[in-house]
Amino acid sequence: MSQDKSYFFCGIGGSGMLPLASIVRARGHAVAGSDRSLDQGRTPAKFDFLKEMGIPLFPQDGSGITSAAQILVTSAAVEDTVPDVQAALRIGASRSSRAGLLAELVNAAPLSIAVGGTSGKSTVTGMIGWILHRAGRRPTVMNGAVMKNFMTPDAPFASALVGGEDIFVSEVDESDGSIALYEPTVAVLNNISLDHKSMDELHMLFANFVGRAQVAVINLDNAESATLARETHPGRIISYGFAHDASLVGSALTERPDGVDFHVTDRSNGDSVDVHLAVPGRHNASNALAAIGAALACGLSLGEAAAALAAFTGLRRRFERVGTAGGVTVIDDFGHNPDKIAATLATLHAFPGRLRVYFQPHGYGPLRQMKAELIACFVDNLRDGDALILSDPVFYGGTVNREVGSDAIVAGVAAGGRQAEHIPARPDCGDRLVALARPGDRIVVMGARDDTLSTFAADILRRLG
Repeated sequence: MSQDKSYFFCGIGGSGMLPLASIVRARGHAVAGSDRSLDQGRTPAKFDFLKEMGIPLFPQDGSGITSAAQILVTSAAVEDTVPDVQAALRIGASRSSRAGLLAELVNAAPLSIAVGGTSGKSTVTGMIGWILHRAGRRPTVMNGAVMKNFMTPDAPFASALVGGEDIFVSEVDESDGSIALYEPTVAVLNNISLDHKSMDELHMLFANFVGRAQVAVINLDNAESATLARETHPGRIISYGFAHDASLVGSALTERPDGVDFHVTDRSNGDSVDVHLAVPGRHNASNALAAIGAALACGLSLGEAAAALAAFTGLRRRFERVGTAGGVTVIDDFGHNPDKIAATLATLHAFPGRLRVYFQPHGYGPLRQMKAELIACFVDNLRDGDALILSDPVFYGGTVNREVGSDAIVAGVAAGGRQAEHIPARPDCGDRLVALARPGDRIVVMGARDDTLSTFAADILRRLG
């Protein structure tokens, strides 16, 4: 990445754009941007943070694109009809995808760790970044979620950690196929399950991702990723899991309401250590094993990794406890595909209390792709006495097929014998959640691609008090 370039990020407030813009700005490049949410007055604190970093912000009307020397950076969600894109075409400014720019940074680093998989990418990326940071390795970390360990009053949106240029840690996305751009030193594969693409497409993408890395850290507890492990040369793999044939084996797992404890053994040398996490759930024990595997691939010891993980405080919107009022606990969570939702519900059901689950689908496309799997997920993971409420999917404009909506998911869940309601407008869902809640209940707010869900969860807590 040569110096003295000028980048304009269209959609700069997005979860994958803000941290990338922060890193590019810190490396000495000129950065500006626009965002539809800024124009709509949504999440103003995030944009104030960007301005305080010295990043000029413009309306998303093309007015920020003023020179052919600028490079317009867009995510896959930005359509060609957006005024910024039209302005770049008129003026002759070049264009880069968000993933293409990130891949350029990842592939240029002497040591790069790319974290892939359907679920858990952000948490594992945060864990690896924290382990390397605690070890004094000065990593640069690109995450799709705010990492609580790196939050400060001056950096409330710490989804990026700007360190040196020798180590780059990043989650990488398979949903748009851009995972094919990365050639990491270490590839971490958490799991493979249905999300945005068919299983055949996912298998091919992840097989190639693992094949391009020097070392692959692969989960044997997931059947699909275990299949890829068997197809990969054993000399290139650090396998992990609670399966006994993994090279990094977890055992003696004990769940706590505020964390999870387990033992890990490195079968390559016999080293072992107890791990104590301050984030709950069996899925986070698996995430920790992935992070430990990546740390070992970077030359750290098992003890160093475990000690750092004990101080890992998690990510925003990943099973984040908002608070308790009137005997009801409110949790804000990113769950939006069957695997993520199932993991959150299993963590909650490890302890007593009814669930009042609010789910805002993150688009009509995912509902169409995952209709049957979402219905099965809720039927299998909700219990008698639980209640599920779905609003209409999040929608910010553009062309979309609305053939499958939230009402179809609710009908399927109800047919499976679970209590489920479709209430189109989110404010009305909030009213219903508050009306249903009783002392001892847990309300969990689930969904992706909408930062205002955290505000919604906080407002429910306020009303319960």
